[in-house]
Amino acid sequence: MEEFLDKKTLVLGEVGTGKTTFLIRFLEFLIENSYSRDVTVIDMAPSKNYGVGGAIVEYTDIVLNVKYLRPSNIWPPRLLGRDKIEVLKYSEENVKNLEPLIEEFISNPTKILLINDLTIYLHAGDIEKIFKVIDLSRTFMATAYEGVKLEDDKGSSITEKERRLLNMLKKRVDNIVKF
Repeated sequence: MEEFLDKKTLVLGEVGTGKTTFLIRFLEFLIENSYSRDVTVIDMAPSKNYGVGGAIVEYTDIVLNVKYLRPSNIWPPRLLGRDKIEVLKYSEENVKNLEPLIEEFISNPTKILLINDLTIYLHAGDIEKIFKVIDLSRTFMATAYEGVKLEDDKGSSITEKERRLLNMLKKRVDNIVKF
């Protein structure tokens, strides 16, 4: 895990492949090596009650040893939305709930930033803000969905936007870990 220090890393893969578990292992490494005060975690993942992903705090309470930012509600837009309008509504609501957490990090950055399920923000968010938080952190690691199981976005185009922005992010990082 030491190889990811002072690097920018994306952890990519299909639903249920272990991306969050990998991020948790890196977080455990950071805490065990006395980096707790230097770490912010922004958790963008929907609850595992929806059948996908899951917030880090649903897997381990070790995350409570660092600055842990999570909104009260995050929706899985492609799973809950019944049509294009609902998918876009859920995506926009997610960004509205996540923006204050991103702004909080920009106002008070730490050396290390971990983001769980960054693609939730990419559906309707501003990629420039993500570039900014990456640049503000010395060590950055984020999980992101890249697969086909969630392709059906009910004509909302969030899947295409997610892929396009993810490809832009791939060019801004040092490491890509694929699951």
